[in-house]
Amino acid sequence: MAQFTSTVYQNEYLPDGGTDVNAIVTISCSGAGSAGRTGRGAAGEIIIVDTSGSMGDVNMEAAKRAAMSALDVILDGTWFAVVAGNHRAYLAYPLVQSGTGMVQMDDRTRAEAKRAISLFRADGGTAIGSWLTLAKALFDSVGALQQKHAILLTDGENHNETPQQLDVAIRGCIGAFQVDARGVGVDWKVSEIRKVAQALLGTVDIIPDAAMLQPVFADIMRTSMGRGVADAQLRVWVPRGAQILFVRQVSPSVTDLTHRGAPVNALTQAYPTGAWGDETREYHVAVRLPAKALGQEQLAARVQLAISEDVQTQGLVKAKWSADDSLIARISPEVAHYTGQTELAAAIQDGLAAKAAGDTATATTRLGRAVQLAAETGDAEATSRLSKVVDITDAVTGTVRLRRSVDKADEMALDTASTKTTRVRD
Repeated sequence: MAQFTSTVYQNEYLPDGGTDVNAIVTISCSGAGSAGRTGRGAAGEIIIVDTSGSMGDVNMEAAKRAAMSALDVILDGTWFAVVAGNHRAYLAYPLVQSGTGMVQMDDRTRAEAKRAISLFRADGGTAIGSWLTLAKALFDSVGALQQKHAILLTDGENHNETPQQLDVAIRGCIGAFQVDARGVGVDWKVSEIRKVAQALLGTVDIIPDAAMLQPVFADIMRTSMGRGVADAQLRVWVPRGAQILFVRQVSPSVTDLTHRGAPVNALTQAYPTGAWGDETREYHVAVRLPAKALGQEQLAARVQLAISEDVQTQGLVKAKWSADDSLIARISPEVAHYTGQTELAAAIQDGLAAKAAGDTATATTRLGRAVQLAAETGDAEATSRLSKVVDITDAVTGTVRLRRSVDKADEMALDTASTKTTRVRD
C-alpha cells in the first residue's frame, strides 16, 4: 500500500503589515506498486507513433522498434492500443471499427500488436490534435479504466491543423489521460509539444538521434507501469479572507497549476497531480493573508495530498507577525532555490523565443539572466546547456554573447530541459 509523507519549508515570520507567505511542500510516495494492480482500478496505455512522410525510412524503422520495446514492458492485463498518426489518426491495433477500442495485454495481443506496427509506412502530413482525440475516444471506450497514459512521438510541426484546432483537442483531453511526448530529430516545434505535455501532466524531451528511441520508449513505459497510484489531488485550504496567489509544482519539473484548481468547498481548492510511483515531488504554494497585529499567528494554508476523498498526508503553512528583524530576514533556502529555478525556466524560454524572432538584444539579456540564475541555484546541467547557445563571459553578472553558430539540437535540448529543476543542495 502506498505511503505518503510531507514536509514544509518556509520562513513563517512576517513583518508588521506583511501579507504574503511562501512555502515549499515536499511530498514523497513509497510502496506505490504497479499500475493497474495496486490502485483502485485498471490501467490503460496507448502508443501514438507519427507515421507522416517526414519520418522517412530511418526514423520510421527506429520508431517501430521503439514501439515494440514499449509493448514488451506493458504488464499483462493492462488495456492497450496502438495509434498511427499522420494527417489523420488511425487505430493500428486492435483491428476494430466499433465498440471497445482497446484490448488487454497478453502474449497473443502483444505479438499481434507488433505485427501491426511492423506494417507502418511513412506517408502523409501531421495532425497531432486528431491523434489525441482518437486516444481519448479509445480510453473512453473502456469504462473500467482509472489510470490512462499515452506515449506520443512526432518528428515534425503540426502543419495539417491550425493552432486553434490543436488547442481545442488538448482542452478536450485535459483530465482524461496523461501524455509523455517526445520529438525525434530537429524539425518539430518544442513549444507545440510542450503545450501538449504540460496540459496533460506529462513530460517533453528531444531525441536527437533516432537510434536512441528504443531505450527511451522502454524507460517511459517502465516508469508508467511503476505508477501504482492512479490519480491524486493536491488540496490547498486557506482561511477565510485569504487568497491563493499561486500553486506550482517545482520539482522534478516546473508546472504551473494555479489556474487548474477546482473547488472542494468554499475554502479549499484541488489541483491535479496525475499518477504517482515511488517518487518525491515539491510544490511552491504562495498565499496572501490579511495583515494581523504584531505577536499574532495564524495557519496560512493546509496542503494535503488526497486520493479520492482520502487524505494521505498534509503539511501546515504558518504565519507569525514579528518585529524581530533577525527572524523576518531569514531566507528559506528551499523557497529561494525554487523561485530561482522557476525564473530560470522562464528566462530560457523567453530568450530562445526572442532569438528565433531575431531580437538579439532581448535574447542576450534573457539568456544572460538564465546563466546568472543557473549559477546562483547551482544548476550545472543548465549552465552546460546554456554554454552551447551562448558564450559565457561572466556567469555571476550574466554577461554573455550569442553564439554565431549553434547546433539546432543543442538549442532544442536547452528548450525542452528548461522546466526540469535540480533539488536543493544539502
